[in-house]
Amino acid sequence: MALEIERKFLPRDESWRDGVLRSVPMKQAYLGGDGVSIRVRLAGDQATINIKQLRLGRQREEFEYPVPLEDGLRLFELAGGGRVEKTRHYVRHGGLLWEIDEFEGRNQGLVVAEVELEMVGQAVELPPWAGDEVTDVDRYYNVALSIQPFDTWETP
Repeated sequence: MALEIERKFLPRDESWRDGVLRSVPMKQAYLGGDGVSIRVRLAGDQATINIKQLRLGRQREEFEYPVPLEDGLRLFELAGGGRVEKTRHYVRHGGLLWEIDEFEGRNQGLVVAEVELEMVGQAVELPPWAGDEVTDVDRYYNVALSIQPFDTWETP
């Protein structure tokens, strides 16, 4: 069993850009599921299928498998659920790799930073650009953004 332990934050400014190690454009399409989100992700020239427990909080079960790019592209076309487009920027701080998602399309204007941890309760040195924590706020999860995009929010 794979376990994802992560925390999510809204950056307070764009100073995180100074530390970007690399950036990868990504597209995700959701394939449905009951109690789990099932998505196909296209990241550069790679494709994966990801199955994640639909649950808020710092800890969720997660399974991810590479698939041939052609299969990923076809699954993306077949997906009936919502889609999310973003550029993921990687920044290292305090010995951890942070992923900053800069959303596009109907989620443009939203930026969410997340950090994956090895254990619940792990100490995290927050970068100076880390603002409000939104780990327990469902609308900041990609699967929620695929259903109710940022441009529909009354108060972001």
